[in-house]
Amino acid sequence: MSALEVLAPGPLATVQDLGRPGLAALGVGASGAADRASLRLANRLVGNAEDAAGVELTFGGLRARATGFATVALTGAPCPASAGGRAVGMNAPIPMRPGDVLVIGAPTQGARTYLAVRGGIDVPPVLGARSTDVLSGLGPEFVQEGTVLPIGREPAGFPTVDQAPVRRVAGEVTLRVIPGPRADWFAPDALGVLCGEPYHVTSESNRVGARLEGPELRRAGPAELQPEGMVRGALQVPPHGRPVLLLADHPVTGGYPIIAVVVDEDVDLAAQLRPGEPVRFRIDGPRPT
Repeated sequence: MSALEVLAPGPLATVQDLGRPGLAALGVGASGAADRASLRLANRLVGNAEDAAGVELTFGGLRARATGFATVALTGAPCPASAGGRAVGMNAPIPMRPGDVLVIGAPTQGARTYLAVRGGIDVPPVLGARSTDVLSGLGPEFVQEGTVLPIGREPAGFPTVDQAPVRRVAGEVTLRVIPGPRADWFAPDALGVLCGEPYHVTSESNRVGARLEGPELRRAGPAELQPEGMVRGALQVPPHGRPVLLLADHPVTGGYPIIAVVVDEDVDLAAQLRPGEPVRFRIDGPRPT
């Protein structure tokens, strides 16, 4: 069986597929790729089913050797890369020969890059998925120096795309939000404050959530909320009034009120935000009265 032998993992590399949804009642989060659209694209480029497991790289830095012939693709945060000493591009199939080393540099923008390989990363599934959940510890071990990532059986179909055009987000990112379900726990002007000035991503952010620094979202009263279910994209507001945007490995319950929820497809954009970058919020549809 062919494999990728990891020579250097970069700052953080994990195996991810589209996660294990539907288990929240058992206390198990969905996890999965933080930027699901980029993983899906990488898999399509190598002819895999869109839910095949790949490698999620945070700020690049991976070096891996192919033990056999392989076809890989890189999507998400754009990085300089080479395979077997040849410069290769993003968003396109990349052929590799036995012994070729794939070298991925640091991204020029964005935070997370996805590596798909034709046949998928064939590590054992845990509760039906090959996703590493950094909060609960479920799933495969973190990718480290010396990790061998087995490649699964190649699919019957062949890749049919040479290059996928990908629109890059230029400048400040704006995320659409749906108010609630606990917007009434905040001062009347809180949604206006949320959608007014930009917030900035702090260095304490990770796959669990993006901590944001910016205008305070004041509560309407001193009451505390009983724990309730959380979803990806929720803007949870602790007592200090600065929101936390929940991402792929968020807890399944929480006790801080949710002022709004980011529209699902925009959560992939949020997953590419880097510490220090600004982000704005915009209500999706008419502003509630």
